[in-house]
Amino acid sequence: MTAPILIAGAGPVGLTAANLLATRGVPVVLVERNASTSDEAKAISLDDESLRTLQAAGLDGAVLDIVVPGTGTRYYDRRSRPLFQARGPEPYRLGHPFKNQFAQPELERVLLQNLKDRDGVDIRFGTELADVVETRDGVTAVLDASGARTELRASWVLGCDGGRSTIRELKGIGMTGTSHQEVWLVADTIGDHHDERYGMHLGRPDRPTVIVPGRDGRCRYEFRLRPGEGRGGTRPDFATIARLVSPYRTITPEQVERATNYTFNAVVADRWRDGRCFLLGDAAHMMPPFAGQGLNSGVRDAANLAWKLAEVWHGRAAERLLDTYEPERRPHAEATVAFSERLGRVVMTVDPMRGRLRDTAVRALLLAPWSRRYLTEMRFRPRPVHAGGVVVRTGHGDERLVGSQLPQPRVLVPPGLRPRRLDDVLGDGPVLLGVDVAPAAWERVDAHLSAWRMPRLDVVLGDRLPRPRDGRQAIADADGRLQSALAAARGRFVLVKPDRYIAAVFPSARAALVRDALAGYFDLEGTI
Repeated sequence: MTAPILIAGAGPVGLTAANLLATRGVPVVLVERNASTSDEAKAISLDDESLRTLQAAGLDGAVLDIVVPGTGTRYYDRRSRPLFQARGPEPYRLGHPFKNQFAQPELERVLLQNLKDRDGVDIRFGTELADVVETRDGVTAVLDASGARTELRASWVLGCDGGRSTIRELKGIGMTGTSHQEVWLVADTIGDHHDERYGMHLGRPDRPTVIVPGRDGRCRYEFRLRPGEGRGGTRPDFATIARLVSPYRTITPEQVERATNYTFNAVVADRWRDGRCFLLGDAAHMMPPFAGQGLNSGVRDAANLAWKLAEVWHGRAAERLLDTYEPERRPHAEATVAFSERLGRVVMTVDPMRGRLRDTAVRALLLAPWSRRYLTEMRFRPRPVHAGGVVVRTGHGDERLVGSQLPQPRVLVPPGLRPRRLDDVLGDGPVLLGVDVAPAAWERVDAHLSAWRMPRLDVVLGDRLPRPRDGRQAIADADGRLQSALAAARGRFVLVKPDRYIAAVFPSARAALVRDALAGYFDLEGTI
């Protein structure tokens, strides 16, 4: 293909998708109806999987300069007493802090600046997508810049244009779910004294409250408003802001960076693809903010779709690969929307009786080790797993690994043996790992998969030295976490997708089955 991919919407999801595509050598045209990036109070939590995605675009270092590497969320009872702190299952399991506070305007500026430095990227602010006309091999998009209309030929169109998506409307795609009417006030402030590196959810039925400290004296406050205190979509007056934050600090008008009253939705688009147009982020799904997963779900969308578009654009995969985007992402997005709703009903209830029952139940769960881990390690949060799409289940080995995300431990790489992050070794494409397999097993696998040009790595478990052989790189465990991640696959091969989800775990005798299952997607015989 030669035509660029058109991305509508320069929010975090559109900017992330553009960076990922540009990293993979795909030309991009990014259009945004507004004159600049946003300065509104929006997302504030970036998780470890999102940072791992930004690492793939070479952005994690710049983003870490603007976030607070956090330690999860602390939940408080109806009397503002601590209940427990949820820190995630394992520190740095994906190579980054589990939860990180940030200001969305700063994140957008970092993502945009990095994009400006890339070749093959055309950025157009003050430009709106007005129409799309599809043909068999492309899209003609009508762009409107201050009333001046032009046409652009594109190969694919990504709708990253938010809850009021133009692309979704042009394609007549509905959304299913619930619109919530309760109003919340959110205020980003400066000059704050809070120095906690965790978010605070105060489950007070009289005034459910969220407090999230940030960098350099910044702090996010969110309050559930009572009837008559404000309407969604309006800016709150300073007197209301000062009154609500008064239990926590005194504030002046100059210390309010941005504030708004908002309502939220729990909805999912009825379909995420229509021909050559795709929906990502809020255009595809909107959820309550209580789990901090709205933005992170959009970044997952970008990570899933970008590598597939790149493979198709470069002619290394068939277009049907793009049909796997929604089957892989929709189930987790739907589960996260439902989870966010449930969490809000429990944590942010305004019913005193429900608040009392919640506090009693949580304290009882904290008494037993297994249920305490369930809470403190956030095992209640939906786990992203690809049940369909680019996954192959061979019936051999630990099938629980298939469809899950490969952790990112530190590994030793010869000849220097300096510890490195796993993804920095794997590269940005698919990769085949042989976990403590014999050379003869590699020969049998290569007999079936040699046409698929991807890196092949020997994974050495235990406290042993890695030795490259037969043109393959080798990696060894640096800290025990590689052993923990792949011990169940010892003696087998692990096929890892570019988004670091595992496509297959199989013995060499099942290599032909894997090849046949994936031949419809990838150029395994040089015929695509």
